[in-house]
Amino acid sequence: MGKDLIPPGSDGGDHIEPVDLRKALEERYLAYALSTIMHRALPDVRDGLKPVHRRIMHAMRLLRLNPEQGFAKCARIVGEVMGKFHPHGDQSIYDALVRLAQSFSVRYPLVDGQGNFGNIDGDNAAAMRYTEARMTEVATQLLEGITEDAVDFRLTYNEEDEEPVVLPGAFPNLLANGSSGIAVGMATSIPPHNAAELCKAALHLIDHPEAEVEDLMTRDPADDPDENKVRGPDFPTGGIVVDSFDAILEAYKTGRGSFRVRSRWHTEDQGRGVWQIVVTEIPYGVQKSRMIEKIAELLLARRLPLLDDVRDESAEDIRLVLVPKSRTVDPAILMESLFKLTELESRFPLNMNVLSRGKVPGVMSLKQVLQEWLEHRKDVLVRRSRHRLAEIVRRLEILGGYLIAYLNIDEVIRIIREEDEPKPVMMARWDLTDLQAESILNMRLRSLRKLEEFEIRKEFDALTAEKEQIEALLASDAKQWKTIRWQVEKLRDQFGSHTELGRRRTQFADAPEHDEQHIAHAMIEREPVTVIVSEKGWLRAMKGHLADFEGLSFKEGDKLKLAFHAQTTDKILVFTTGGKFYTIGADRLPGGRGHGEPIRIMVDMDNEQDIVTAFVHDPSRKLLLVSHQGNGFVVPEGEVVANTRKGKQVMNVKSPDEAKICAPVSGDHLAIVGENRKLIVFPLPDVPEMTRGKGVRLQKYKDGGVSDAKSFAMETGLSWTDSADRTFVKTREELAEWIGARAGAGRMVPKGFPRTGRF
Repeated sequence: MGKDLIPPGSDGGDHIEPVDLRKALEERYLAYALSTIMHRALPDVRDGLKPVHRRIMHAMRLLRLNPEQGFAKCARIVGEVMGKFHPHGDQSIYDALVRLAQSFSVRYPLVDGQGNFGNIDGDNAAAMRYTEARMTEVATQLLEGITEDAVDFRLTYNEEDEEPVVLPGAFPNLLANGSSGIAVGMATSIPPHNAAELCKAALHLIDHPEAEVEDLMTRDPADDPDENKVRGPDFPTGGIVVDSFDAILEAYKTGRGSFRVRSRWHTEDQGRGVWQIVVTEIPYGVQKSRMIEKIAELLLARRLPLLDDVRDESAEDIRLVLVPKSRTVDPAILMESLFKLTELESRFPLNMNVLSRGKVPGVMSLKQVLQEWLEHRKDVLVRRSRHRLAEIVRRLEILGGYLIAYLNIDEVIRIIREEDEPKPVMMARWDLTDLQAESILNMRLRSLRKLEEFEIRKEFDALTAEKEQIEALLASDAKQWKTIRWQVEKLRDQFGSHTELGRRRTQFADAPEHDEQHIAHAMIEREPVTVIVSEKGWLRAMKGHLADFEGLSFKEGDKLKLAFHAQTTDKILVFTTGGKFYTIGADRLPGGRGHGEPIRIMVDMDNEQDIVTAFVHDPSRKLLLVSHQGNGFVVPEGEVVANTRKGKQVMNVKSPDEAKICAPVSGDHLAIVGENRKLIVFPLPDVPEMTRGKGVRLQKYKDGGVSDAKSFAMETGLSWTDSADRTFVKTREELAEWIGARAGAGRMVPKGFPRTGRF
C-alpha cells in the first residue's frame, strides 16, 4: 500500500477530546437562541419586518414588480429569495409571502396578489406555481430611497450578493401592520393600528419630543375624528374592542397587555316578531369555519339553550346567522352567553418585544417605538441627502469641463484628431481634472450640436442652488425635522380616514353590564327536575316533576330525607348542622339513574356535619336560622349564597350545639316549641336580622333543646297538622297564655299538638 494512502494520524490513538457537556450545550444553545431572536422571530422596530419579509420585499424590487408593472409568478419570487438571500425552505418563504397579501391578516398589505391566496376560513393559498404577485404602494413606501445609500447593505449567506440590513421604512409598518413571533425565551405580539392615527401621533412627537404616551393617544374618538391620535388597535377584520381607555393606555405605556375584541352584530327583523342575529365582523386571527364548528358542537352538547341554529351565509363579506330558540329570548343575553363560550370574543395579546436598532431585543412603549421610527427616518434623510450631494458635486465638475470644451471646441477636436494621447494634452492645456477630460472624450459627436453654453449654464445654476439647499439641510437639525414632518404629513393624507384603506375598521365600546346570573342561566337548558336528598347525604336530580316519591330506591340502610321540585337553571342551597350554606347548580347534580353522589364529593363539607335541609334559592325571601340550644336570627336569603366549594359560614355554632332549623320567614309572629313540649309565641321583630353570627336566645331550656319553630301571621292564626292529618288553628285569643317575651321558657303545648313536637 502506498504511503500517501495511510490516513493521517492513524497511529493507534483515538483522537477523542474531552469536552465539558454543560459548557458545550450552553454555547450551542445560546448561539441558537440569538440566531432565532435576531434573524427569525422578532421584527426590527425601524421597518417592522422580520428578515424573511425584508428579503421578499428586496427580491421583488430587484424583479421590478412595482405596483404599475405586471405580475410575476410567486414561484419565481420565492426562487429568487431562496437562491440569493434566504437559505430556508421554499414553503416557509411562500407562507410569509401569502400572509403579506391577505387583506384579513395584514391591515396594509405589502403584496398585491393575483389568484387564490387563502381565505378567512383558514383554507390555504393555491400552490406558488399558480399564483402571481407584485408590490403594493405601501411596499414601495418601505423601499423608498434604497438605491440612494439610505441604509447599510451586508453580504448575503453565500457572499455573492448584497442585501439591506433594514429598509428605509417611510411607512410606520411595525405598528400599522403588527407582528407576532415566538423566539427562544421571548415572544412578540403587536396588533395592527391605523396608519393615519400613527402619523398624527408621530407629528405630535416631532413637535413635543417630551410628550408622554397619554399625549399620543385619544380618549374619545368621537370628539374630533380628524385629530384622532392612537386610540387602540385597528384590526383588518374590524370588530369592537371592549376595554376601558385606562386599561389600553396602561398597555401602551408598558408595552404589555391585551385587548378584548368582540364580533360586531345586529338583530335582523324577519317580520311577525321573529328575528335573528347577524354577525358581520369577527375578532382578528379567528378562523371563521373553526369558530362555527365550535358553536355547533356547543349546540349539540346543549350548552347554548337560547340558540336554535347557526348558519354561515358569508360570500365576500362575513355574514353569520344565529337563530334564537324563541322570539322571547333577549338578544343581548344570547350574545353574552356566546361571547363567554366561543371565539366570537377573543383576547389579542400586546407584547411589544422588538429589536431596537436591529440588535437589542426589548419591550417598548408606544412612544419609544414611534421615537425609534422617527430617528430612523432622520438617519435615512441625512444619508440620502449626503448621497445626492455627492452626485451633484460630481455632475458640477463634469459640467465645468463641458463648458471649457464648448468654448474651445475646434481646439478640442484638433487635439483628439492629431495627438496620440489626447487626455494628458487636454488636461495640461486647460488644467482639467481626470474626470473632466474623460467626460469630454466620452462625449458623442451628436452632442456637439446640443452642447449649447446656455443649456449647460442653466443646469449648472440649478444644481448649485440645490447643493446649497442640501448643505443647509445637513447643517440644521430643525430643518431635518421640518422635512420629516412634511413627509409624515404627506403619508397621513395618503392614508387618511377619507380613503378606503385608511378608514378605521375597529370601533371601541364599553362591554354592556349584564347580571352574571342571567348569563349563567342562558348557558343552561331549562328543564324541570326533582331534587332528592337521602338521610346519608346522597344527592340526585330526577327528570321531570315527580308527584310520588314512594318508588325511589336508596342504598342499603339509607332512606329519603327530603325531595322537592326545581328547574335546571335554579341554584340549590344546602344548609348543614355546622351552620354553613353550600350552593350547587341544579344542572350539576348527578342524574337519577343510580343513587346519585354524596354531597361531600360536590362540596368541601366536614365529615361530622349533616344536612339540615336543602331548597331552591329565592333571593327575595328571608330565612330563620335556629340552633339546637335555642339561639337564632333572621338572614336575607341573598346573603347566604356561596360562590366556592368551601361554602359560606352563616350561623356560628360551637360543639355540642349545632344548627337545627332553617325555615322561610313569613308573617309577624314566631312560635317555637322545645323538646320539653313547652311552647312560646312572641313578635317576629324581636328576632334580629343579621348576615352572620350566633343569634339571640329565642327560648330557654333546663335541658334538651329546640324541637321546631314556625313564623306565622297572627290574624290568620297558628296552625299545625296532627298524625291523623287533621289541621288545628289557634287564634290570638286562644294563644293568649302562650304569648310572651323572647327567651322565655314557655308553657306546655295546647291539647291536640302532635306527639312529634313539630308543627
